[in-house]
Amino acid sequence: MSGGSRTGPYLCGIDAALDVVSGKWKGLVLWELHEHGTRRFGELRRALPGVSEKMLTQHLRQMEEDGLVHREVHAEVPPRVEYSLTETGASLLEALLPLGEWGRARIERDGLSVNESPAMSTAP
Repeated sequence: MSGGSRTGPYLCGIDAALDVVSGKWKGLVLWELHEHGTRRFGELRRALPGVSEKMLTQHLRQMEEDGLVHREVHAEVPPRVEYSLTETGASLLEALLPLGEWGRARIERDGLSVNESPAMSTAP
């Protein structure tokens, strides 16, 4: 596997899980695809304020290699590329939901600031 993901050996299951979600944007991409279904690259980029085109491309490639997202290229001019969650990606997101709830509680408890992006308003 290229793109930064390791192939083991891992110290534990948490190590293996964090390997595929490392990076600021991967969890947010999973959430966006979960909430809105199939999305084009530009839709993902607009939904994630602050992500660069290069970083989003890199994360999507890694996530595809790790089996989290499906990339479909439609034979049109210009080409249309769409991304969707795989079963593996959906199961990873389900595993991350309690972590999101913990993070939301931390934000409230510690009075941390939150990006008020409309796209992320329903994120855990």
